[in-house]
Amino acid sequence: MHEMHFLQDLATVMLVAGVTSVLFQRLGQPVVLGYIIAGVLVGPHALPALLIHDESTIKTLSTLGMILLLFALGLEFSLRKLRKVGMVALVVASCEIILMLWIGYEVGRRFQWTTMDSLFLGAMMSISSTAIITSALDELGLKRERFAQLVFGVLIVEDILAVVLLALLTGIAKTGGLQPLPALAVLGKLGLFIAGSLIGGLLLVPKVVDYVAQGGRDEVLLVAVLGLLFGFCLLVSRMGYSVALGAFMMGALVAEARSLPRVERVIMPLRDMFSAMFFVAIGMLINPRQLWHYAVPVLVITLAVVVGKVVTCALGSYLAGTDGRTSVRIGAGLAQIGEFSFIIASLGLSLHVTSDFLYPVAVAVSALTTLLTPYLIRASDPVATAMTRCLPDWLRGVLVAYTRWIGNLSLRGQSALVMAMIRRLVWHIVINTALVAALFLVTAFAYRHGFFHVAMLSQHPGARRSVAWSVAAVLSLPMLVAVYRKAMALGMLLAELAVPVAVGGEYNLHIRNALARLIPLGVMCVLALLVTALASTILPPRQVVWVLLLAGGVLTWLLWHVLVKVHARFQAALLDVLSRGDS
Repeated sequence: MHEMHFLQDLATVMLVAGVTSVLFQRLGQPVVLGYIIAGVLVGPHALPALLIHDESTIKTLSTLGMILLLFALGLEFSLRKLRKVGMVALVVASCEIILMLWIGYEVGRRFQWTTMDSLFLGAMMSISSTAIITSALDELGLKRERFAQLVFGVLIVEDILAVVLLALLTGIAKTGGLQPLPALAVLGKLGLFIAGSLIGGLLLVPKVVDYVAQGGRDEVLLVAVLGLLFGFCLLVSRMGYSVALGAFMMGALVAEARSLPRVERVIMPLRDMFSAMFFVAIGMLINPRQLWHYAVPVLVITLAVVVGKVVTCALGSYLAGTDGRTSVRIGAGLAQIGEFSFIIASLGLSLHVTSDFLYPVAVAVSALTTLLTPYLIRASDPVATAMTRCLPDWLRGVLVAYTRWIGNLSLRGQSALVMAMIRRLVWHIVINTALVAALFLVTAFAYRHGFFHVAMLSQHPGARRSVAWSVAAVLSLPMLVAVYRKAMALGMLLAELAVPVAVGGEYNLHIRNALARLIPLGVMCVLALLVTALASTILPPRQVVWVLLLAGGVLTWLLWHVLVKVHARFQAALLDVLSRGDS
C-alpha cells in the first residue's frame, strides 16, 4: 500500500508540475515559478483532491534535488573563470552581500520579527539567482555584452560567498549567536577545508572522471559521478558542514575534467527532475492565506531587494572602476533572489530557528523580483542615460575622472614585475600552508572517528596520537619544504627592496641576510602555531614531540631533493588541470 501511495504522489506531483511549467513557458515566464505553483496546488493548504499522502518522501526527494541543483551550479563554476573575473566582481559581490544583509536585518526588525528571522531574511536577500539572470539575459540577447560578463563574474563570487554564508548561518543557528573569535575560527577552519579539498580534489577528481568517461558508457559515467557527489556530501556532513557545500564543491571539481560536456549531458535530465521536486516542495510549504496576511512585508521586502540591489551593486561596481552606465546595468541585472535564497530558507526551517512564515515570504519575493528582472534590465540603459544627463557638468566630470584614476592605478614596467613576483610567492606560501593545515585537520578528524584506534595501541592513547601526528607530518613534508623555500625567496626579495645598497655600508649584506632569514622563520612559526591549534586532539606528549621533530628534521635533510621533486610534480599536475581550458 505504501508503494502505491508513493507512486500516486509522484504521479500527482509530476503531472501538475508538467502542466504548470508548460503554461508558464508559454507565457514567457521562468518554469521555476510553475514548479512552485504546482507545489502550492498539491500542498496541504490548497486543493484537497490533489493532496499527496506522504510529504516526507517528497521532501526527501527534494533534498536530492537541492544537492543536484547545487552540483549543477558548481559545474557552471570554474576556477579558471574565477581567475578572470577580477577585482570588480569581488568588490561588487562583497558590497552587495554585506549591505543587503544589513538592509534585510533592519527590515525584519522593523516588522518586529525575531533576531534569527531578521538575520536569515538578510541572508536570503543578499544572494541573486544565477538561473534566473542567465535565462533573462539569454532571452534578451544580452549575454555577450560587457555588463553581462561582469554580472556572470559577480554571480561566481556570490556562489562562493553564499556557501560560506550557509556554513556561518549553520554555526549561528546551532550556538544561538556568533562571537568574533568563534566566527574567525569557523571561517578559518572552513577556508582550510575548502582549500585542502579543492587542491586535493583537483589532482584526483578530474582524472577519475576522465578515466571513467573513456569507457564510453554514459550510465557508468553517471553512476561514478553520483558516487563521487554523494560520497563527498556525506564526508562534508560528517565534518559538520552543510551538504550544499559538498555538492557545490564537487561540481566545481568535476568542472575541471575534460569530459565535462558529457557529464553535463548525462546529469542534466536527472538534475531537472529532482530540481523540479525541490521547487515543488518549496511550493508545498506556502499557505496562500498566510501569504495574504503577510502581503505588506512581501511588498516592502520586494522593494528593498530591487532598490537595495540596484544601489549596492551599482555602487560597488563604480567604486571598482566601472563607468556609471555599466554600473547601473549591473545593478539592474542582479536585482532578484532565487535558488540560494530558498536553500537558506530551508536551512532555517530544518534547524528550527526561523518562523514558518519566512519561507513563503521568501518565495513570494522571489516570484515578484523574477517577474520584474527582464523589465529592470531593459530599463537600466535608458535610466542610466537619463541620470547622466541630469547630473551637473562638474559632477559628471568628477565621476569620469574617478573612473579614469582607478583604471590608471595599476603598476607598469619593472614595478609591475616585482609586484607580480611578490604576489606569486605569497600565494604559493598561503596555498601550501593551507594544505598542511588541512592535512592535520583531516587527520585529527580521522583520529576522533577511530581510524587510528588499532587493537595493539588500545591501551596507549599517547601512542595513537603520536602515530596520527606522524602520518600527517610525513604527508605534509613536500608542502613544508615548499613553504620554507618560497618564504626564503620572498625574504631575499623583500630584503633587497627594503635595504638599498647605500644603507649599512660594509654591513649591508649582513643586514639583508638577517632580514631575509627572519621572514621564513616567522612563516614557519605561524605555521607551527596554526597546526598546533587545529590538531590539538592528536598532539603527542611533550617529550615525544621533540623526538618526532628531530626525526622529521633528519628525514627532511636526507630527502630534501626528493621532496622538492615531489612538490614540483604536484604543482605541475595542479597547473595542468587549471590550464586545460586556456589552450
